[in-house]
Amino acid sequence: MSRRCQLTGAEPGFGRSVSHSHRRTSRRWDPNIQSKRYWFAREGRYVRLRISADAIRTIDRIGVAAAVARIRARGEKV
Repeated sequence: MSRRCQLTGAEPGFGRSVSHSHRRTSRRWDPNIQSKRYWFAREGRYVRLRISADAIRTIDRIGVAAAVARIRARGEKV
């Protein structure tokens, strides 16, 4: 499964770990993706979203209906 937030679009960051001896190895920083179910009153059903912890706070602030509208505006199916 892709480590991508449906609301914010957060994706893994890529870079290198640098050890004490300065050897560099590739690594990635994954966003904190959670699968969360919200009651979507406008359609009378639950929607399951794969969102980051940052997006959970955003949904608490703007509401589920506005969040789903943003996701659909991007062209994703909810």
